[in-house]
Order: sequence, then structure tokens, then C-alpha cells
Amino acid sequence: MSVEPPSSGRPTGPPSGPLSGPSQPPSGGGGPPSEPPSGGGEPPEPRRPWWGSVPRVALIAGAVVAAVVLAVVFTRPDGGTGASDGGTSTSDGEVLLQPAADTGPDPFTDSTAKESSAPSATPTPGGSPSQNAVRAVRGGAPGLYGGTRNVASCDVERQIKYLKQAPDKQRAFASVQRIEPSEVPAYLRSLTPVQLRLDTWVTNHGFKNGRPTQYQAVLQAGTAVLVDDRGVPRVRCACGNPLTPPVAQQKKTTGDKWPGYKASDVVEVRPAEEPVDVFVMCEPDGEWFKRDKGDTGENDRKTAPPSKPTPSATVTTPTGSPTSQPTTSEPPTTETSGPTTDESPPTDESPPADDSPPPPANDTGQDTGGGPTDQAPAS
Repeated sequence: MSVEPPSSGRPTGPPSGPLSGPSQPPSGGGGPPSEPPSGGGEPPEPRRPWWGSVPRVALIAGAVVAAVVLAVVFTRPDGGTGASDGGTSTSDGEVLLQPAADTGPDPFTDSTAKESSAPSATPTPGGSPSQNAVRAVRGGAPGLYGGTRNVASCDVERQIKYLKQAPDKQRAFASVQRIEPSEVPAYLRSLTPVQLRLDTWVTNHGFKNGRPTQYQAVLQAGTAVLVDDRGVPRVRCACGNPLTPPVAQQKKTTGDKWPGYKASDVVEVRPAEEPVDVFVMCEPDGEWFKRDKGDTGENDRKTAPPSKPTPSATVTTPTGSPTSQPTTSEPPTTETSGPTTDESPPTDESPPADDSPPPPANDTGQDTGGGPTDQAPAS
């Protein structure tokens, strides 16, 4: 008697497709794998591994690239900071010695310094220097700056013209001084042209690849600068570079020393406690005059010598700072030939008598006054 197949048309074997699962080999494991089920169905499509998905691969690749970029940025010498910090022009831990007429690396503009010569001075000591101290003077101290009466040490209008002709430099200059580019002309006109009488430690900023660079520098006495209403140097006229207060942890000097250079005489200018309306300045011949804030020399007038003709520099222990940026408690150290990594205290060797001009008359060198000083900051 014959048996008729079911009329429903359902297959009698296992269903084909991914849900059927792979054929299991015999328990003995000795025979070949069984043949795939017949029935005319499509063979099962193999499952893709997770890393075979195009969107997932793209997402992972993007994450890797982002991680690499962040690693590069945060390991740069400038710490990945904005344009106002820029790249450094000197190696980390170096302080560049810059003679008065030296343009220096990556200048913003041509020189706008005028021919003039301020007499150099030696700060009146307020203590013995040490490796963990800095000489600090206030920006309004009489005799801190010098120049020639009725002669501006810097051509401010020429400086404004140079920056106007280079909008990228004007933007970079503004970013360092934390002002808007449109405010640069008025800002420059508000500054006072003077010449340094003491070797002065600053943060200098050059211009390279469309952005400001940053490096530590000691500016020689006689350097023409523009100072703000607190007496802090803000522009170096020989190169048009913006200046800011020095930063911490400098270990060695580089560049050429000038006659009479002593690391122990280098000072950092701290802001005056009150805005300075009149700067008391010394001429090369030892005469004294007053210059109004923001004036370019037209209204200079003679004055009597101050009771303390040289500014008092106090050696302080780092505990804090009122300046707008972090400053350091460690002055640059001297070097014998080229850069050095010697971190010992500076050697106070007296320079030859004819290397450093004497301070103006009436300076007894015994007073420790001459303007308030401030504690140096913590490193």
C-alpha cells in the first residue's frame, strides 16, 4: 500500500538558512562533515565579525587619530596653549641675553628705537642674593628709567604704522597684551618711551609662522622700551616685540654677555602700587628730568635729583606675586662659555672698573628705600 506525501507541501527535512545551525559531526569524529541539506534553498550567509563593519572601523579610526592629535598638543614645549603663548624661540630652561641694539629672534617689526643713551646703574641692594630669590623693583621708582630730555627713545607712531601694515602681526600683538586688534594704536600711544638703566628680566615675544613665539630674555641696560602706567615694560623698540613679566624655572643663560653683566644685578620690574603719572628719569650727563605718562618728550622738564638716585632692589623669598602673570623666584645664572646647565647660585664677581659706568652723583648706595618692593612669587 503506497503512502501519499503530505498535501501541505511542508519540507520533511530540517529547514535551511542561518537558524538551522551547522551540522554536527558524528560523536566519533572520524567521518567527513555531512552534506548541506538539499531542498533548493540559498546557502547561509556567513556572519561578519564586529571589525568588518565599515561604520565601526571609521569610528575607531577617528578616535585613534583624535587621541594622537591630543597627545601631540599636550606634549608640546608650550603646553598646548593659545596663540598668546606660542612656540618657544629658545630651549626650555634658557634665558637669552639681549644687548640693547640686538634685534633678536623673530622680530615683530623693524626697529623703532631712536639714538639715545641712558646711563646704566647698579641697584641698591636690599639683601644678599641666593639661588631661590629674585631682585624686584617697583615700576614707579625714581631712577629706574632714563633717556634724553625732550627726546623719545622709541618712535611710537612708526610702531603703529608697522603693525597696521601687517594685520596678522597686529592680531598677534593684541593677543599677547590681551586687547582687541583695533585697540593696538591707542594702547601704544598710552605707553611711555624710556630706556632701561638696569639689566631687566622679561618674557619676550617674537613672531613666526603667523603666531607669537615666547622666550625668556634679559634686556641690557640702555634698551629702549615702552612702559605702561605701572612702569612695567610692554614693548621692546628694537624689534617691536610685546613684553610680559618673566615666568618661572629658568636655569641657564644663552647668548653673548656684555661688559659688566652680573646675574646678581638683574632685576624684575613689578607694577607700581598706584598708577604712575610722572616718571623721574636720568640723562646720560647725570641731569634729572620728569616725563609725563604717555608723553613722547615734548613736555619733559628738569627736576632736582631724588633723595635715592638709584632704585632699591629687594632680594625676596618666593611667597606670592601681584603681577597679572606668574613670575619666578629664580634669577638667571651666569655662564662661562655658551649655554650651561649649572644650577648653582650666580657668582658675584666684580666687573672691571671701566666696564660699568658709575651711578649718578649723590648715590651713597646705603639706602634701601626708593619705592616699595614686593614678595617674589612661588615657583
